[in-house]
Amino acid sequence: MGSRLPKLIFVLLAAYAALHFSSCYSQLPGVVASHFDAHGIANGWQTKSAFIRVFAMVSVLAAAIGFGLPRIIALVPARLINLPNKQYWLSREHLAETQEFLSTYFAWFGCAVFLIIISTFDYAVESNLHPEDRPDISRMWYTLAGFLVFAVAWIIRILTRFLRPGQEKLPS
Repeated sequence: MGSRLPKLIFVLLAAYAALHFSSCYSQLPGVVASHFDAHGIANGWQTKSAFIRVFAMVSVLAAAIGFGLPRIIALVPARLINLPNKQYWLSREHLAETQEFLSTYFAWFGCAVFLIIISTFDYAVESNLHPEDRPDISRMWYTLAGFLVFAVAWIIRILTRFLRPGQEKLPS
C-alpha cells in the first residue's frame, strides 16, 4: 500500500478544511483573535484574510514535510543523510525499500501535522464565531498530547527500522 493511504487521507483533510473554513469565512469578524495563551485567552489578532493566508501557508508546509521531504532526501547524496546504518539502508540493494518506507512514514507525519493545524485553526475560528461560548482549551491540550504520543511512536518506529539492518522484514 505504501504512501497511498496517507496521501488519500491528506487530500480528504485538505478538502474538509477548504470546505469548512470557506464556509466560516464570511461569518468571521474583520479582525480575528488568532493566537491564544495556555488558558485559551486571545492575545494576538489579525485580519481574517491574513488569518486564512497563514492557514494556507502552514498547510503547504505540512504537505512539504509529508510529501516533499522524502523526495528531497531521495535526491541528496548519501553522505549528507543522517540515518543509522546508512551504508546498509542506502545501498543499491535496499535504497528503494528505504525510500518507500521514508515516503510512507513522512506522509503519515504530514497528515498528523496537518490535523494539528486544522484543529488549531478550528479552535480559533470557533472562538471567534462564539466568543461568549468559546471551546474548552483542554481540546487543544488533548490534541497536542495525542500528537506527542504519535510523534514518539513515529520516532521509535523509524529507529527500530534503521538501527538493526537486515533484521526486519515486516511490511512498512
